[in-house]
This record gives sequence, structure tokens and C-alpha cells, in this order.
Amino acid sequence: MEAAGIDSDGHEFKNPDEMWIEHAGDNNKKTQWYRDGVSYWEVTYDEVLVFLCFPLKGVEASVDGVLGGYGHVNDADVKGSEGFLQTLLAELFVDGGIGRHLVALDCGSGIGRITKNLLIRYFNEVDLLEPVSHFLDAARESLVQENHMASDKHKATNFYCVPLQEFTPDVGRYDVIWVQWCIGHLTDNDFVSFFKRAKIGLKPGGFFVLKENLARSGFVLDKEDRSITRSDTYFKELFSRCGLHIYKSREQKGLPKELFAVKMYALTTDIPKRVVKTRSKVQANRPGIIK
Repeated sequence: MEAAGIDSDGHEFKNPDEMWIEHAGDNNKKTQWYRDGVSYWEVTYDEVLVFLCFPLKGVEASVDGVLGGYGHVNDADVKGSEGFLQTLLAELFVDGGIGRHLVALDCGSGIGRITKNLLIRYFNEVDLLEPVSHFLDAARESLVQENHMASDKHKATNFYCVPLQEFTPDVGRYDVIWVQWCIGHLTDNDFVSFFKRAKIGLKPGGFFVLKENLARSGFVLDKEDRSITRSDTYFKELFSRCGLHIYKSREQKGLPKELFAVKMYALTTDIPKRVVKTRSKVQANRPGIIK
């Protein structure tokens, strides 16, 4: 792939291969890449006790923390995601999935922000996948309380403390695999390997949603948190290598101008056909949704 990029120190790369060779070109470098990425977000309670009076590495397990100090974008983010999800369910599932036991996987779930604010209202079960333990602990604590308050028909079921590059889903469990603001931590090879493995986790007719920051061109490497922001062209090249098709895409609206643009992709393993519905079955409010 010939796409020039830059890192957060201003160092330029001719193409992604040059960058990946430098930062993850052998097993030791690759191990360090992922260790540093998790360490950026992680903080242990032992560190809290020992270094109580000093600044800590790691990120607070809160909406503001997982959104990098931009907690105020949560509402706009959820609203954009919900509109996209509603369109996809209506077009790809018979009767929008009403009467069907829907299961989703929330990848890079953090504290369960997307599960709590969106997915658990549309899916009967949601599994959470997150490598940072204190984020997942916060998600479990919050969502277990939600489970008691909500109907048993909508609940968080499994909490996996596993990184994307090591996770393999159960065969045929998920209608939707939602991947948001986390795939930038994966190398290109692990990006492709993850989606190829994750395909087996989809039910027939299931799909992926990838929601990510976009570089205007090429890529931007953040050396602090060990993540890469890819361009639309870069993503499309990787989707092709994964054997995935873009069913629909949409740009996120309403985010601060100083942030990267954000785009949502609905990805399918086959070229899908839209479900044909009779007019009488189309409803403004799906009864399966928890309001």
C-alpha cells in the first residue's frame, strides 16, 4: 500500500510498511507495541496506593476518560450510531429483527458506554470485549445493575478481558459485531486476522459495524497510546484483504471540528440484498426496543 503517513512527533513515513517495520517489525517490537497500548489505558490499584501523591499513568474509568476528555461528545456519538443501526436493522433483517433473539458483541467496550447507551436497547444479549481490566470491571458493575432494572430480554451476558488480536468468538453467536474506536491499536496484519476470525462468530445475515476516526490521507501514528488513524482509502484496502464488503457507510455529525472526522462502515461477508418488507409491517417504533 503506497500511502504516506506521519507520527505524532512529525516523523514522516513513505508508506505503512515502513512504519510497521519500525514499530512492530519483529516479535519483540510487536509485543511491546501491544503492551504499551494497554499500559496507556491501564492503571492498577497497587499503583494508586504507592503513587497516591503523584500523577498516574492510565485513564479514569469514566465516559470522559475513555473519550479522551471529550465526554461531551457522547450524546452526538450515540445519536449518530443509533440512526445508522436503525437503518441497518430495517434493511438487513426481516421486520427489523422484531421477534428474533438478537445478540451483539461490543469490541473495545471500555466501561460499557456503547452497550449501556445503545446496544442493550436493541439486542437481547450483549457481550463485551475489552483488554483493560479496570474498564471492564466498571462496565460489569454498571451493567449488572442495569440487568436487575431492565427486562431479562435485554442484558449484558459475557465480559471478556481479552485483546482483539487474541479473541476468537463462538461460532454463529452474533447478529452484529460492533467495533468502535479500538481497531487503531491493531497492526494491519492483526486487523485482517481479527476480522477473518470474527467472521465465524456471525450468524447468517449478520454484519460488522466499524466506527473509527479518519485521517484525511494516508495515516497518522500516535506514539503515546500506540494507535494509528487510517484514511478511508487505507480502510478500504484492508476491508478487501479481509474479504469484507461495504454495505453502507455514513459520516458522524456533530463532533468538535478540532477532532478527526469519524465514519461508520457496515461490513458484510457477502454482497447483501435488502430485505423486502410489506408496508403494513413497517413501524416507526420497534416494540423490541427498551426506551
